[in-house]
Amino acid sequence: MVQRIDQDLERFRQIVRGVVKRELKQYIVTGELLARKGQRLVSIPIRQIEIPDFRYETRKLGGVGQGPGEKGTPIGVDEGVEGGGSAGDAPGQHILEVEITLDELADIMGEELGLPQIKPKNKESIVSDKDRYSSISRSGPESLRHFKRTFRQALKRQIASGTYDPAVPIVIPVKEDKRYKSWRVTTLPETNAVIVYLMDVSGSMGDEQKEIVRIESFWIDTWLKRQYRGIGTRYIVHDAVAREVDAETFFHTRESGGTKISSAYELSAALIEQHFPPSDWNVYVFHFSDGDNWGGGDTEVCIELLKSRLLPHVNLFCYGQVASPYGSGAFINELSSAFPERTNLVLSEINGREEILKSIKEFLGKGK
Repeated sequence: MVQRIDQDLERFRQIVRGVVKRELKQYIVTGELLARKGQRLVSIPIRQIEIPDFRYETRKLGGVGQGPGEKGTPIGVDEGVEGGGSAGDAPGQHILEVEITLDELADIMGEELGLPQIKPKNKESIVSDKDRYSSISRSGPESLRHFKRTFRQALKRQIASGTYDPAVPIVIPVKEDKRYKSWRVTTLPETNAVIVYLMDVSGSMGDEQKEIVRIESFWIDTWLKRQYRGIGTRYIVHDAVAREVDAETFFHTRESGGTKISSAYELSAALIEQHFPPSDWNVYVFHFSDGDNWGGGDTEVCIELLKSRLLPHVNLFCYGQVASPYGSGAFINELSSAFPERTNLVLSEINGREEILKSIKEFLGKGK
């Protein structure tokens, strides 16, 4: 019975996975999942999946419709309540809330977009300690008691002492019989990564542009956290000046003013140099802007910062240009001209929510 239940559960999980994969684009562009995200689980509303349930025999339970009654008596109508609509023949829409882990969600997105697995650099440079239960001890907490070892020890003792009766095979462990799982600390190589998000919050970046950044950042996070055991995230916002902020401020700030992109590149370069040396860290930088930049030679400063202080030290630098009715959109063309042969620089134009999936594939499709 347990095996059949496990098989049914696995079939249901495959059905859910298929529905999520089929409707992945809808989930991404609406941003609905962001509000349903827990620590490591996402709650997903899935339509048109029916779960088997029990239906009980009601004809012998009494109630409305049972017993003699009076001919012509209305059934199921409350006094003073008018009907709310006409009859129809269409079935109702069944919506089921299911939970799926972020790792499963990342795998589904990776399969759908054909994303390659990332091969981290400097794999042996950072180590972490891990407790592994690999031995047996005579003492320990009851929660770690090893049942088989304890039973075996008690059985051996009773046989040796002549108290074991095969006709009544009762084995009662005493304190000396109890065995417990024990652990030892092992050192494992661990690859660490950091994501640095940069976002233009100048006056030309509206609420819709910031929402696109928010949605795309969530899915990039989901994928990279699937690839790395240890990962950190830092956030920088900029208009004419740049500053590091927390995630809440990054995604909900409403600022205005001019745009000086070099301020963000200068701050991110300093952040990487001080806290995330490339010999120990896999570094990813994602910059989102509408492409409008101050005209006093600042674009040339940005290009020089990329050449000298950013691109040589990062796995990937991704620039996503979000279309805005107020931005000039010239910055992506300047970068394309300055870096005709790009290795770890990826440029992506995002003309609306429907292009978020395309942009993610452009950013992560190289597997760096």
